[in-house]
Amino acid sequence: MFEIRVICAPAEADKVTQALAETFTTGPVRQYPTRDGDRVRVYVTAEQRLSHWPAPETAYAKAPSIISEIGWTARGARDCLHGFQIRELWLRKAALLDRIALDGERHHVPGDAAALAVEAARRLMDLDDAAGLGPSGYADGPYTPDHPDSVREPRGYVRQEYAIWIGKQ
Repeated sequence: MFEIRVICAPAEADKVTQALAETFTTGPVRQYPTRDGDRVRVYVTAEQRLSHWPAPETAYAKAPSIISEIGWTARGARDCLHGFQIRELWLRKAALLDRIALDGERHHVPGDAAALAVEAARRLMDLDDAAGLGPSGYADGPYTPDHPDSVREPRGYVRQEYAIWIGKQ
């Protein structure tokens, strides 16, 4: 837990408090005037918000092996030219790269797997954002591709979408 102090114009205090509450788990807000009386001091106790994304173990519990998914995505990339579902390809590719990155992070293996996983996740988010709402768009997860949390954690968005997708298989 930590405390945040912000000095701002009185008219901005509510917006600042709202933004902090969207980013952190916050406690009571205390507000005091500054010595000059023109601004206010806003004090908020805060904690880092725990991740609301599915844990990798949960999202990928029913996933095929990494080796199997490598073969599937290679075939999927080839078949993509023949009317294959492009969203499924990017969803499974992003999930595969996330799983590889997670394994590397667990075993402290240097490399660019995490960067590639983020890049693939952003590509999926771009596809989902372009498709919009509804059956042809992204799955019915609580966080849309343009949600600030999705933008901040693209790999979390992949886990959300993969968990929903594989649950329907």
